[in-house]
Amino acid sequence: MTQLLPARGGTAAATVTSGLAAGPARRPHVRVAVIGTGFAGLAAVHALREARIDDFVVLERAAEVGGTWRDNSYPGIACDVPSHLYSLSFAPNPDWTRTFSGGAEIQDYSRQVARRLRMDEVTEFGAEVLAASWQQTRQRWQIRTATGEFSADVIIDGSGGLSDPAYPGIDGLDRFRGTICHSARWDHGADLSGKRVAVIGTGSSAVQIVPAIQPEVAAMTVFQRTPGWVLPRLDRDITGSERRLLRAFPLLQRALRGGQALVRDGVLSQVMHRRPVRRIVQAVATAHLRRAVADPALRAKLQPSFEIGCKRILISSKWYPALSQPNVQVETSPIRQVTEHAVVTADGREHPVDVIVLATGFHVTDAPIAARLHGRDGRSLAQTWGPSPRAYRGVTTANFPNLFRIGGAGTATGHISHILQIESGVRYAIGALRAMDSRGLSSVEVTEAAEHAYTLRVRQMLSGTVFVTGGCTSWYLDKSGQASAAWPATARRYRRWTRRFDIESYHLTTRPARLRPDQAPPQTSPQTPAAAPAAAMAQIGATS
Repeated sequence: MTQLLPARGGTAAATVTSGLAAGPARRPHVRVAVIGTGFAGLAAVHALREARIDDFVVLERAAEVGGTWRDNSYPGIACDVPSHLYSLSFAPNPDWTRTFSGGAEIQDYSRQVARRLRMDEVTEFGAEVLAASWQQTRQRWQIRTATGEFSADVIIDGSGGLSDPAYPGIDGLDRFRGTICHSARWDHGADLSGKRVAVIGTGSSAVQIVPAIQPEVAAMTVFQRTPGWVLPRLDRDITGSERRLLRAFPLLQRALRGGQALVRDGVLSQVMHRRPVRRIVQAVATAHLRRAVADPALRAKLQPSFEIGCKRILISSKWYPALSQPNVQVETSPIRQVTEHAVVTADGREHPVDVIVLATGFHVTDAPIAARLHGRDGRSLAQTWGPSPRAYRGVTTANFPNLFRIGGAGTATGHISHILQIESGVRYAIGALRAMDSRGLSSVEVTEAAEHAYTLRVRQMLSGTVFVTGGCTSWYLDKSGQASAAWPATARRYRRWTRRFDIESYHLTTRPARLRPDQAPPQTSPQTPAAAPAAAMAQIGATS
């Protein structure tokens, strides 16, 4: 287990910025290609090394390691999951300075983990994946990146669902002559002091940005489509004595992390399924709103009409006080268009602004990388999915041999650290690699029957959850209205469902002794079609 210590002198670890001059992606072929250096990429590299798999490369489109916390650096950014829980299990950090860590501190943590994993030795930076196609005859992925082309037996996609910002399709936005900042692409050179600022969106990013910039702007208009449920943020400094205690007794930190996971998983996950629990939590959130906002008109604007948990619950003690300041107004009329110097709402009013902040989230159920991954029949992952993403065990998809997507479709819980889901998915992928080694396989591909049965089972579980019945539109929902991003149970159950690579649910292709480009495809042994659905359902039932 890696023990993270503070950088000497209390400074952050050095940034990993350089790719490999003749890096691993320059080789014509590797066994495993890992996409991304966020937490999924870090977890994958650790697991590969633990499994003694050394023939791999990591592809990172940016200039340094990181993911969500590298790309998101807006004012006020912080995590809404407790620090000791929002960390990798193999890399505990006893030196978190707050119970809810800020974004810069989490990115420093990522750099420290990357340094201990020697990520600079295996990562090619600036290597955005432009296209990847499965070559059935050669039993490998042909991958084209911004830095070159090569092939790999296996892809572990750790690009995640919070990597590509979503820009709203507002008429005239491209004609605006002031400054536009997306929360995930913050312009740190923009001067907000004395400016008129429009903030579009009232989700997890906005509740942090607005309180951080409100004191310096001349005027702020927050354009709200739907108010969210907000709970107070019980944040505090972690004392030096507490940090020393955790350094001295690593088991104590593991117990603290386990306790936080137990509470969030065992209690807050009940919000998904039990209306009486939701009513209790809603009462707490309503009391928080009443205490913080004295103006009844503003309070009415901020009162949600859907059940708590339908959208991600917002955690902030500063949001409501910031909205109550005299230089802030909340606008609920829909935006009709943007002109060169103003935002125009549906009621015809013009709101003059100098800066527009887009707190409009990410492409979650329509991740752009899905259009770049092409499976066995030549169709892209996006085409295969259609409007509703799906993944067996949240990791694999029929028609895409040897592709393991981590933290993707059907894994978001909305209540606990997503890192727990990431590590479960990585463990499942590594189980597949070990099975391939032990059985002499060149590829594994989940059967359509197993995928269908699993998808049906998860949708049945989701049907009674607040994600579906809560009366809201959220990023958990795809274009067809399915809550395809959401996981309907506890993180513990997902861990159980991914504990073992269930090879019986997969088409297996044996590895020939020697494979020439002109040879026919290797032998594939699918399940009997008639038996596959029953076998898949039985397996899912056994693990539930």
